[in-house]
Amino acid sequence: MTSVLLNRRRLLAAGGSVLATGLSGLLLPARAQGLAPTDSMPGGTNNYRKGAAIVDRIGKGGFWMSGTVRRAGDGAPLAGQRIQIWAHTTEGREHEPQSHGATLTDKNGAFRLEMPQIIPIFGQPHGHLAYDSGEFKAVFLRPVMRSVKDTSLEAHFVLQPA
Repeated sequence: MTSVLLNRRRLLAAGGSVLATGLSGLLLPARAQGLAPTDSMPGGTNNYRKGAAIVDRIGKGGFWMSGTVRRAGDGAPLAGQRIQIWAHTTEGREHEPQSHGATLTDKNGAFRLEMPQIIPIFGQPHGHLAYDSGEFKAVFLRPVMRSVKDTSLEAHFVLQPA
């Protein structure tokens, strides 16, 4: 059996903790702070094509774009949300139709789409992703890869109602 020694040092430390955090922290239940919505990134709409087709894969594949879509505030996953993806790849440039495609989120709010390897344009290997279905405010993202050797890239959306 473990015994707790209550000495002056421990009593002072506990009292200091109560003063630092406030007595209300001990009496009131914890509250969620709420998940803030994702801001659109500058340059995210570059070469965007409204209504790009939902596809199983863009081109021959080999690179994976993935992420999640959640609702602002409570962070609930959003199923069935359309995410458009495009990039400058080994098979085409950002503005070409074959470099665009869209996918839907699963029941957990996750999406994943295979595409050709992203290669640098203007010095940065990056992808473009967009949510623009209308139920929530449009968000355009432009994540940059850490290395040109990466074979995947993630982007996460937190959406607020339109």
